[in-house]
Amino acid sequence: MNSNIRPMRLGEILDGSFNIYRRHFGLFMRLSLILVWLPTAAGIYLNLRFSNNPFEVLALFQENLGRSIGLTLAALVIWSACSLLLKAGTIRIISDSYLGQEPELGASLRFGMEKIVPLLVVALSKGLLLIILYFVSALCVTLLFFIGKIAGTALAALMAVVGVIGAIWFVVWVACGYGITTPIVVLEELSSSFDAFGRSWELTRDARGKLFGTVAVAALISQALPQIIVGAMSAAMGVAGNTSLQPVFVVFASLLSIVLAPILPCAFTLLYYDLRVRREAFDLQVLSAQLGGGAEIPGSSGTR
Repeated sequence: MNSNIRPMRLGEILDGSFNIYRRHFGLFMRLSLILVWLPTAAGIYLNLRFSNNPFEVLALFQENLGRSIGLTLAALVIWSACSLLLKAGTIRIISDSYLGQEPELGASLRFGMEKIVPLLVVALSKGLLLIILYFVSALCVTLLFFIGKIAGTALAALMAVVGVIGAIWFVVWVACGYGITTPIVVLEELSSSFDAFGRSWELTRDARGKLFGTVAVAALISQALPQIIVGAMSAAMGVAGNTSLQPVFVVFASLLSIVLAPILPCAFTLLYYDLRVRREAFDLQVLSAQLGGGAEIPGSSGTR
């Protein structure tokens, strides 16, 4: 992968993400372990604790409603913060690599911590927006169903199906439009954190299909693949009926998720570079200035 920032096709973005992930594998693992171990450990505990009796979770939630809501919100904030710190640290590692500097764990963590408040504000606002869109879309589908029911059940079902497809497309389209707010907050000087929404919407214009494809493939590899592998191994070994071995596979799937977690932020970062190169005069000099300057711009040397 050449160190010059240039436009890339979808396949090149994915290939570049895997190359960077491979070259800095040890650093990514340390970053991922530091940031993801807590939510991963909590997930393992909850999985093992309630997997055999999921209704126990509902009973506990109902018995301690206020505390349960508070703990759920706290867990959401902690999980979001860890995920955002991983993304910010990954952006710093990739940027240092492009600039010919040796990426460092401490610098990546400090870089993420400096941006964590605006990152959380934007991420939680985006999540709230998508939740509102989801409920509005569900309401519209319901209205379409009842309107169609006036003319008959068949038309009502058809309108409901069309409405569901349209609602899914609309929510995904909006989510893709705001898909690169994280690298924008991390790398750009904004007068307000919420300016990241407008910047992301503009940069992803006419490129939302590419963003969706990049995220879909990277997420499939980093998030769905561990579950697929563990599920196949469990089925092959007949673990489904052997409760004594289930904890081993739960832990293995969680560890595999930690190992693959940096792939998605890598893809997001390279996609952001690609979109800025295509629309703006974005190069290594601009990247160096956004990171605080002081980096020697490499000539023709490759990414380390």
